[in-house]
Amino acid sequence: MLIVDAQVHIWGKGLPTNPSHRQITSFTADDLLKEMDEGGIDGAVIHPPGWDPDSRALAIQAARQHPNRLAVLGAFPLDRPESHGLVPGWKQLPGMLGLRFTFQQPHQQTWLTDGTMDWLWTAAKEAGLPVALAAGNFIPLVGQVAEKHPEVKLIIDHFGRTGGKTDEDAFGNLSEMIALAKYPNVAIKATGAPSYSSGPYPFSSIHDYIHQVYDAFGPQRMFWGTDITRMPCTWRECVTMFTEELPWLTENDKELIMGRALCDWLDWKLPA
Repeated sequence: MLIVDAQVHIWGKGLPTNPSHRQITSFTADDLLKEMDEGGIDGAVIHPPGWDPDSRALAIQAARQHPNRLAVLGAFPLDRPESHGLVPGWKQLPGMLGLRFTFQQPHQQTWLTDGTMDWLWTAAKEAGLPVALAAGNFIPLVGQVAEKHPEVKLIIDHFGRTGGKTDEDAFGNLSEMIALAKYPNVAIKATGAPSYSSGPYPFSSIHDYIHQVYDAFGPQRMFWGTDITRMPCTWRECVTMFTEELPWLTENDKELIMGRALCDWLDWKLPA
């Protein structure tokens, strides 16, 4: 089974601004690959974190050196006119498969509604770029984008969750998120699952929510992953939570969810 993590971070300086991440000033590609080997992870998609301004360059270098193991979803300032010119050649950067935006700063909270992002959707369509969104606070707006731009592949981060909550509280907007399944151009990253449970492995308090997401989106639009540097468990436990503890998943489901569906969505041609 090909196992590909849909979201990881590497950085070379600065402490993570999210205290849930390991509070260390460096987590390099070598560190990442060592832990991937220990956990049985074949590949991973790097999301350059904002706390290190050089993280995109680090990610590109890592993907250039390890093209069969690492790829990148990158970002640029959406509110700067000079960013418009980056989109046509974005996929020419080593390992770059698409875009990912997080809206963590106060001035970014209105970007989906005030016109700041309007230019992006046509540009992403023309360049064939999937776009991932940390949109837990904006789920209905994602539906509007999906309906208006059906040829743009969208990915919702972390089950559409926001941080800091667990169990039922963490999945308070699940019905809104599941409603997005009617749009065939929307997929869900099933990343960070252990962090949304208050209990120990196998984190059974959230299994029913995962089942509901699976029922809505199916295995071809549901991508396993970890965001490993903020997980409360080992990488191997993040894997076996899905491969051994969710009995409704068939072997074909697991093949898709654990890596193959993500590679298909991003057009990442990894070896079998």
